[in-house]
Amino acid sequence: MAKEVKSKSGMKVRKSTGDRIVDVIIYVGLGLIALCTVLPFLYVVAGSFATEKELTEKAFFIIPTVWSLNAYKYAIQTANILRGLRNSICLTLLGTVTCMLFSMSFAYPLSKKHFRGRNWIMNLVIFTMLFSGGMIPTYLCVTAYGLRDSWWALILIGAISPFNMIIIKNFFQGLPVELDEASYMDGANDFQIFYKVALPLSKPVIASISLFYGVGFWNDYFNAMIYLEDSKKYPIQIQLRAIILQSSTIADTVTEYDINGTPPDKAVKMACTVIATVPILIVYPFVQKYFTQGVMVGAVKG
Repeated sequence: MAKEVKSKSGMKVRKSTGDRIVDVIIYVGLGLIALCTVLPFLYVVAGSFATEKELTEKAFFIIPTVWSLNAYKYAIQTANILRGLRNSICLTLLGTVTCMLFSMSFAYPLSKKHFRGRNWIMNLVIFTMLFSGGMIPTYLCVTAYGLRDSWWALILIGAISPFNMIIIKNFFQGLPVELDEASYMDGANDFQIFYKVALPLSKPVIASISLFYGVGFWNDYFNAMIYLEDSKKYPIQIQLRAIILQSSTIADTVTEYDINGTPPDKAVKMACTVIATVPILIVYPFVQKYFTQGVMVGAVKG
């Protein structure tokens, strides 16, 4: 038995019983994968509002029996969360814009076949994906250029990601060559073509790669821990790390927790996870429609 469904073009497509069974299996599989992804996050959110008794007695729950804000109050009072959030937002925006500027201006000329030496340059880029200088040489370079204890030390050491740059390059290569030819006939130069023709058509890849860079800067704490010395410049990840270490120390000396007293160590860790995750998670809905399109087009063409 077959069932008729309408395609996007309006034409009726007859689906067989086997196709419908396969669709059901796919939907069920994707649903289970979605549950495996969402449920742990819901547990972390619920645990950040729970008490020590409930976290100890229950292995898993989504809605806490007794709601408590002690973990969030403890996190806010222990470290300057608001300043850390401000620093992370500024660092993420500045770093993402800088990396996209470098990556796109580097990828565009490499996407043109008439650019001399592009294959040799691409081999050098691929070489950096396989071998790196290491942490100590990078630290010495950052110190020699006077970038230590500044946000530029976190931004410039990864201003161009070879993987992201190659995706952008492949996206530019997929643009019709006739656009360049028509622009040249109208008297435009290469910079004008890049700014007025290529960039407006590159919204999908700009959104997806910007998200990659932004998430990287938001989650980065190791480089900040190495290169930053002034606590006023610490991003949110360093602040949360200090909170977790301090709460662990308190947990070793305190055996019982009151509902209105010191929050449990586990709840503090969950609250820190929520604080670090939710801000960057808010960005996803705004770039979701460009995300898959930008990555897939840049990945398969070229």
